[in-house]
Amino acid sequence: MDARATDFWSSPDLAVQIGGDAPTPQDRPEAAMDWAFGLATPELRLFTTGVQRRLPSGPAATLGERARRFFSEYPAAAGGLEVSPRLLVGAIPFDREQDDCLFLPERAANRAWSPPFHRTSSPGSRRITAEPSRAVYQDAVGKALVCIRASREGAQPVDKVVLSRSLRLEADASFDAFALWRDLQADPSAARFLVPLGPGRGGAMRRLVGASPELLISRRGAAILSHPLAGSSRRSPDLSEDEAAAQALLTSDKDRREHGLVVEAIMDLLAPWCSDLRAPPGPALVSTRTMWHLGTRIEGRLRRPDEVSAAELAALLHPTPAVCGSPRDRAAELIRKLEAYDRGFYAGAVGWTNAAGDGAWYVALRCAEVCGRAARLYAGAGIVEGSDPAAEADETSGKFQAVLRALGVDEASL
Repeated sequence: MDARATDFWSSPDLAVQIGGDAPTPQDRPEAAMDWAFGLATPELRLFTTGVQRRLPSGPAATLGERARRFFSEYPAAAGGLEVSPRLLVGAIPFDREQDDCLFLPERAANRAWSPPFHRTSSPGSRRITAEPSRAVYQDAVGKALVCIRASREGAQPVDKVVLSRSLRLEADASFDAFALWRDLQADPSAARFLVPLGPGRGGAMRRLVGASPELLISRRGAAILSHPLAGSSRRSPDLSEDEAAAQALLTSDKDRREHGLVVEAIMDLLAPWCSDLRAPPGPALVSTRTMWHLGTRIEGRLRRPDEVSAAELAALLHPTPAVCGSPRDRAAELIRKLEAYDRGFYAGAVGWTNAAGDGAWYVALRCAEVCGRAARLYAGAGIVEGSDPAAEADETSGKFQAVLRALGVDEASL
């Protein structure tokens, strides 16, 4: 690997400038922050401002080729003196056929930007609407179970489908996406992200803000890593109850089957690209502030790393059975039938890739899409044979908590 690319990974305080000497726009001082992107993980901190050039958008299947063409048409700085390879940052939507949003920023650094935070991420008065309601969501889970059972008679039975629900928040003043990002730092092991998605209604910038516990894929030279999570249980403030919930999850046949589908799918998709690919024989417990998860660390080495970038690997894997189901196409069809809204970038992927092909992509979970005075939160649960509709609704309630707490909202009655 190029030494400069190694420096980018290993020097968390390294200041990075890319894209030549393009100045920060001066006609409107906040313009550079309109397109601010942030990703903070235990391995890497990446913060960018401004947008120098957007990647032509398209579906997941074409992302790798579009990224290669983009970097080939945008040459490195004269003399190859860039501290870091050129970058694309952004997000991939849940639906593989919808347009993604990636761009080359004007400035990038491994130190956080310092935007003018408001005192709180949550503006005064709020109106909260569950879409769908808990009762309607439980009914959808019941319908999913009927479809799963009926599919056994067909040539391609459905083993799992992930159903989500959302909360719509409306406020009298604009939500501060940067303060929400700051307030999500309660889970230091999660990947906190803030991703601009372009102007929404009324001209306000749409932003996806969250703290994801799940690594979809990272590439560092020939080394790749994926850490899928599937199978979850809500944590308890009571220590004995919390430990009991963790152990019940670890020994749950239903949750281990659900998790196994995800690991198998990822291993099958990555295997043709790898000279070495391995995973432990069973899942381990992974904790966040509000949830227990089953997780498996999958590691490998690419056979020909110059032929596939992190962005292309992310597009290959996405969406995994952890957020869609198995088999992918049939599960996605059921999601369109049973969910009454477009997921947008929820359960998509957020991250970065560079001209060397390195990068990291995280599943867009525990997040909200914020635009002006509106915010929409999402949470989902994997439905397999043996799922209980009330328990799956409880699981989504637990997953809402990370963002709701950061917003100062109590979701207990929703």
